[in-house]
Amino acid sequence: MRIAVGSDHAGFELKQQLAEHIEASGHKVVDLGTHDSVSVDYPDYGSAVGRAVVGGEVDLGVAVCGSGIGICIAANKVRGVRAATVHDVTSARLSREHNNANVMCVGQRFIGPQVALDAVDAFLAADFAGGRHSRRVDKISHLEQEQE
Repeated sequence: MRIAVGSDHAGFELKQQLAEHIEASGHKVVDLGTHDSVSVDYPDYGSAVGRAVVGGEVDLGVAVCGSGIGICIAANKVRGVRAATVHDVTSARLSREHNNANVMCVGQRFIGPQVALDAVDAFLAADFAGGRHSRRVDKISHLEQEQE
């Protein structure tokens, strides 16, 4: 799979660790920045990851900021993105299985590196369960269409 990664300065270190791990797991990483710890704005990187996913350049995205919240909000502003801030393996897996999330967001200040590595493995390995969850994800898509 092709995976976009992006972060602001507060998530840079964890993004680097996740990117190396994802690549070592056999996936192609597309690093959309930032490329150092100089202060930048998380909306630029959350939206870049979201656009790469929706545009078909990558299969899934991983975004990191200090809390995981701001970059998730920014990614979700891109029509077609279903980004979820995750905190552990279970929330990562369920975000894919139940919500068909296509971007995983984490907070470097809130989650340890090993938990983040395990969570990204669970996110990438999980598949959308469909069934009753399809109806709910379809309702989310309809909400986006109402905004046109």
